[in-house]
Amino acid sequence: MTAGVPGVAPDQPFSRLAPAKVNLWLEVTGRRPDGYHELDSLVVFASWGDRLVWDPALPAGALLIDGTFAALIPANGNNLIARAHEGAAEIFGRPVEGGFRLSKELPVAAGIGGGSADAAAALRLLADLWEISADDPRWLPLCRRLGADVPVCFGGKPARMTGVGEKLELLPAAPAPFGLLLVNPRVPVETPPVFKARSGPFSPARPAPVWPEDAAGWLDLLKGRRNDLEAPAISLHPVIAGVLEGLRALPQVLLARMSGSGGTCFALFADPALASAAASQLTASHPHWWVAAGALQD
Repeated sequence: MTAGVPGVAPDQPFSRLAPAKVNLWLEVTGRRPDGYHELDSLVVFASWGDRLVWDPALPAGALLIDGTFAALIPANGNNLIARAHEGAAEIFGRPVEGGFRLSKELPVAAGIGGGSADAAAALRLLADLWEISADDPRWLPLCRRLGADVPVCFGGKPARMTGVGEKLELLPAAPAPFGLLLVNPRVPVETPPVFKARSGPFSPARPAPVWPEDAAGWLDLLKGRRNDLEAPAISLHPVIAGVLEGLRALPQVLLARMSGSGGTCFALFADPALASAAASQLTASHPHWWVAAGALQD
């Protein structure tokens, strides 16, 4: 019998969304002696993503994967979900019991933190299962060990991310119900080659901005920043330039940019209905692209 989870029978599975992570800006401000890059990024989350279910009926440590991109995900111990499960069990002195079912709907190697979001969702489910607060300081070192994006995904709230991803400043939600459109050309983009292709001076380190309380000011702030990995990603995968061109040509788009190290690009609209209409337009003209629309998560 498992530990109690409020509102969930102990012998029943329960689930959590692993939302897409979007870097509204990503500036590379330096490189440390150990080779890791210093970043400044504003991270938000989509209202949709992968779905992770913990199921006590599965064998201990099992991971079953289905969904659109299931074939691209390893189901062995190299998967971040399995590593998160084992790492958390070790840290908190718990047995590895039950397993996870992953519905993989986010593209892989796409700059939207799919694997990190999945690992963070697994840790959150285990926190609920074991009735351990998500604020327990033992979670953060494990998150950092699993990957640079896992801490911000574990928090699941808008945040400014600096350092190599370990420094997080939680932010208020966007001041308007913006619509969000994500587009990926179904071309995996590995992060290390993108950083290697980056050239020229680093972006200057900036102090924390004053966060506007109105939508116009918020958009002006975003437009004054950039994604320093966009140009190197395009040099390796020119199709990304075509995605950005298609997004920027859409009616009523407020901002279009690449997320993370690519190749997913995003567009912001005044409301989710406009994002959905734009998604229909893009799907008709580019049926081979992965296209998803919704809203920014609070």
